[in-house]
Amino acid sequence: MKNGLEDYYIIKDHKKLRYGYTTGSCAAAASGAAALMLLSGKTVERVDLMTPKGILLHLEILDIRIGKEEASCAVRKDGGDDPDATDGLLVYASVRKTPESGIHIDGGEGVGRVTKKGLEQPVGAAAINSTPRAMIESEVRKSAELCCYDGGLSVVISIPGGAQIAAKTFNPRLGIEGGLSVLGTSGIVIPMSEEALIASIRTEMGLRQANGGGYLLVTPGNYGEAFLRTYPGIDTSDSVKCSNYVGETLDHAVNLGIRGLLFVAHIGKFIKVSGGIMNTHSRCADSRAELMAAAAIRAGADLETARRILGTVTTDEALDILIEKGLLEDAMKDITGRIRYYLQHRCQGAIETEAILFSNVHGLLGQTEGAETMLKRFRKDDLPGENEER
Repeated sequence: MKNGLEDYYIIKDHKKLRYGYTTGSCAAAASGAAALMLLSGKTVERVDLMTPKGILLHLEILDIRIGKEEASCAVRKDGGDDPDATDGLLVYASVRKTPESGIHIDGGEGVGRVTKKGLEQPVGAAAINSTPRAMIESEVRKSAELCCYDGGLSVVISIPGGAQIAAKTFNPRLGIEGGLSVLGTSGIVIPMSEEALIASIRTEMGLRQANGGGYLLVTPGNYGEAFLRTYPGIDTSDSVKCSNYVGETLDHAVNLGIRGLLFVAHIGKFIKVSGGIMNTHSRCADSRAELMAAAAIRAGADLETARRILGTVTTDEALDILIEKGLLEDAMKDITGRIRYYLQHRCQGAIETEAILFSNVHGLLGQTEGAETMLKRFRKDDLPGENEER
């Protein structure tokens, strides 16, 4: 059966990647179908669902069960060509009549519960975000109106197997326990969407802030988190991963009212920031050798040394040359100073920004002037009164 997305795709790396639809769309379609079957007693095998993005979906209704008191059914999630952990899962909706008026939405098996402040839903609520909730309510209300029913209805969304899948996602880190989130602001999954990744970074930052994180530890990825473990008293579970999106992370920090960020980053990523590059993905910019060579020249390197650095493939090769020539300390002082300048330039001085740079081969390389002071804010073993503002 065609689902309405046959003509929707993006081109990435010369490949055609097809769109999919969200868990929120699955939940809304299943909810509308279950409500209609409960109130009419008739089987519904397909639902036409208009998504917030304006794309009309045609979704097959599966595992139909109709009783006197309850009806339930499922829609299978299709994430398109996005690497989506929920792809192929069945999203169920069970609908019952209630003596209370209105439409009441909750989560069942495989849907997580919010356990920390700062997320879109309050603590204790099912992790069903506001757009899916609105979609579910709209579809159930349409079904009730078709059947001339004006009483209350209870809707429970379930995702069998969701708890096991959620353990491999960011949900436990975000304070969502026991299952997956029902997500989607547009109802549509765009493959490898940068917007979705950036939104998840903002969500995690907001969560940390709401739970007392006026200052945040930020790492681009696993290397930074691993390096942080070499510092005694630092809880790496409190760090936020920004991937390549340094600029967007700074923008979100300002918008959220966060007071300061301490980046702990591999030189291969953050050498680019010393040149004002705020998206460090290789497809956006490289210039690692050029920036290392420029720093070497400012540290006193001769032309031949600069040429050798320009011929390197990795930053560790360039570091080897700087060490050989006795230029590492001065070059790193130049690099960290420029990193701090560009971080401050991006946030226009609205927040404190510091950085610690390392390499997997050479360890700690350098840090901005205030990095050590900011790092103390994250130590769990500080004596009482040592850090008044924390």
